[in-house]
This record gives sequence, C-alpha cells and structure tokens, in this order.
Amino acid sequence: MTKFEVLKNSNLYLTIFLLSLTLGLVDCTNNRSAQTWFGYTVGDFIYVASPFGGRLEKLTVLPGEKVSVGTPLFDLDSESESAIRSENLAKFENAISTTNNLGKGKRADEIRVIEAQLAQAEAAQTYAGATLKRDRQTFEFGGLSKAELEIAITNEEQASKKVEELRASLSVARLPSRTDEILASQANAAAAKNALKQSDWQLSQKHQTSKVDGLVYELFFRVGEYVSPAQPVLSILPPTNIKVRFFVPESDLASVQLGQIIKINCDGCDKNIPARVSRIGTQAEYTPPVIYSNSERSKLMFLIEAYPSPEDASHLRPGQPIEVIRVDQKNSGKTN
Repeated sequence: MTKFEVLKNSNLYLTIFLLSLTLGLVDCTNNRSAQTWFGYTVGDFIYVASPFGGRLEKLTVLPGEKVSVGTPLFDLDSESESAIRSENLAKFENAISTTNNLGKGKRADEIRVIEAQLAQAEAAQTYAGATLKRDRQTFEFGGLSKAELEIAITNEEQASKKVEELRASLSVARLPSRTDEILASQANAAAAKNALKQSDWQLSQKHQTSKVDGLVYELFFRVGEYVSPAQPVLSILPPTNIKVRFFVPESDLASVQLGQIIKINCDGCDKNIPARVSRIGTQAEYTPPVIYSNSERSKLMFLIEAYPSPEDASHLRPGQPIEVIRVDQKNSGKTN
C-alpha cells in the first residue's frame, strides 16, 4: 500500500469519525430538546392596601419576613375615624336610653307628686260635699240664700272634677309611651347602631393585618409618607401563589396534559421539584426574550404553567430561571 493510499484511507476514517460524532451530537441535542424545556418562576402577589387614605404611622414588617394570618402589617393615622366613632357611640347610647325610657312610665318622684295632688283633691272633695250637705239643710230652714247654696254646689262639682282629672293623670303617668313613639325611637336606635358599626369598620381599615400566610416581598412606602386610598403599601407572596412558566414547541405540545406532573430543576435546588400542569396556552407565541437563545428566538412556542406544592415552592423565587424535565404520562399522578 502506497503512502497516498494510506493517507487516503486515514482521511476516510477521520471523515467517517467526525460524521459519526456530529450525528451523535445532533441526536443528543434533539433528545435533550425533546425532553427538556426552559422557563422561569412567577409569583401572583397579594397587594395590601387600605380603602382609606392617610399618613403611614407604623410598619411592623420588613421585606423577606414571613407572616401568618392575623399578623399586624401597618397603621395609618386614624384620628378622624376615632372621632367619628366616638360621636356615633354617643348617638347610639342616647338612642338606647330614649328607647328604654319610652318603655317605662313617668319617674317614681313624678308619680308621687301626682298621688299627693290627688290626695289633696280628694280631701277637698270630701270637704266640699260635707259643706254642700250642711248648706242644703240650712237653706231648707231659710237660713241660707239660694245664691249661697249655688256656690256650695259649684264648689262640690269642681272638687269632684279635680279628683277625676288627677286620677286620669295618675293612670297615664303609670303607662309607657305610645306605640308609635316607641317604634320611632327603636328605628333611631337601629340606625345609630349601624352608623357605629360602619365607623368601627372604617377605623379597623386603618390598621391592616395579613389575611394570608406568606413572605413580605416589597414595601412601597416609608413611615411618614401619605398613602392614597386603595394604594398598596406592601406586597405578600403566599407559597400557594408561586408557579412556573415554561415554553414548549408545537411538536412537543401533544405530550403535555393538564394535571401532568413535571420536574423542575434550578440553580441552588438540591433536587428536582415536582409541579402539576395547570394551564396550557391556546395560542402560539415567539420565545420570550427572557429565555430565548439565537437558535430558539424564531421558534413559535406554547406557554405552559405549573404549580409546585407550597413546601417546594418555598425554594423558588419569582424571576428565577428554571429547567423543566418532562415526566412520562404513566407517572403523571406521582409527585415524588
């Protein structure tokens, strides 16, 4: 064999080797593309605000601090709301007192005054009756004029009428107020109670507490700054609101199903984190700039979202790049 033949054979072997290596790399790249997708972590934040504006008086949490339901978060100045509540409380107490008073008769001292007046009137009636009886006898014997007798009759009638009047007054004094007055007073008391309840709610809105368990993510105001109504003061990220978004090509879309389990890999993760697919995009889109490469930027992809368990989600942060490893459908019901 000549040197030329040896060199020719060597070049042929080298060409075959390089071709095999290239095909092998392409195959590995294709297999990786078929099994691995790329994306990032997303957080659905809870923005905590008060429906009323005011100066921020107190912040009781810091970014990165874990909070639970009921943890105090911040206070806005509430001087105006406190004054309104005090006013409504006084109106409510006054309405209740008026209602209770209308349900009773007059006070005991007032009734005793009427009773004393009635006793005097009865005594006067008795005296007028006795006087009239004596004057009648005197008149029959001619010792009294007819005019004087008529005066005695009139005095006795007035005394009787006075007794009737005071007896009626005593009966009325012992009765409660009229039904219409009582109903009107009860309605006023109910309105005052609702106004007090509303002022209590307004006052409570100046002191916000956490309604979820989660991580304080960001503060938007400092103590002393004015906060407009409904403007968030801080944001909280619950573990249940952490999800991943990744993108798959159309050729792989059929292999992804709702409820399917995928595995998430990230820098700093000590293990692959399982997550369940919760959304599959219905429209194709170009690979987003946050994850595309020169080889991927012109491809149409479909958005997929998946939620890890709250325990596993605590290891992830919004914006963190992740790598998604597909799990076979037969294992989609397993999370470990």
